[in-house]
Amino acid sequence: MKKILLLSVFMMAFSCGNKKEVTQMVEVSCGQCKFDLDSEDGCSLAVRIDNKAYFVDGFNIDDFGDAHDEHTGFCEVVRKGEITGKVVEGRFVASSLKLLDSE
Repeated sequence: MKKILLLSVFMMAFSCGNKKEVTQMVEVSCGQCKFDLDSEDGCSLAVRIDNKAYFVDGFNIDDFGDAHDEHTGFCEVVRKGEITGKVVEGRFVASSLKLLDSE
C-alpha cells in the first residue's frame, strides 16, 4: 500500500510540472513577413504573445484564406485571435484558433 501511495504522489508531482493548455488573446500573422522570425524558410503561421512571436503547430497559414490577400492575408496584415494551446520547445502547439476580427 505504501508503494502505491508513494507512486501516486510521484506521478502527481511529475504531472504538475507539465504546462497545461491555456486560451488567450493573441496577434496572428505570418512569422516571416510580419513578426521578423527567420528560423524557417517561406511563410508560416505565427502568433505574438506579450511581444514574443512563436511559430504555430496545428494550423497552416492558408487555413484561414489566402495568406497573400491584400486585406485579410497573414502576410499582409496582423489579425487578432483567440488561441488555445501551449508553448513547447519555442513553438506554440495549438489545439484551437479562432479569428476575432472581421474579414
